[in-house]
Amino acid sequence: MARIKNIDLPKDKAVFIGLTAIYGIGQSTAKKICAAAKVDAEMKVKDLTLDQEAALRSEVDNYTVEGELRREVQMNIKNKMEIGSYQGSRHKKGLPVHGQRTSRNARTRKGKGKVVANKKKEGK
Repeated sequence: MARIKNIDLPKDKAVFIGLTAIYGIGQSTAKKICAAAKVDAEMKVKDLTLDQEAALRSEVDNYTVEGELRREVQMNIKNKMEIGSYQGSRHKKGLPVHGQRTSRNARTRKGKGKVVANKKKEGK
């Protein structure tokens, strides 16, 4: 089983798809890594030799991935919150950051709907 940056790659998938299991690597970056390591991107992860795994590991080391990237993203968010930018204030409030509307959607950021108490209707 191939293990890169403490992530087990899914063994029944193509190498370039398996590399996307690593945080910070998408399909296009994975194809670049495979080309630089001289590994066929379409071959299955379970068919990799030890030399090919080592070549992939050394290529992935050239990119900012996993814990280092997560830390960098969190530091960027913290920095925006500290300087009081608009995006930082949206992060603090738990609202969408990139200009999405919030009147109807945004349940992912806002959480489950809050129940508002209903006033009794005064009838005759």
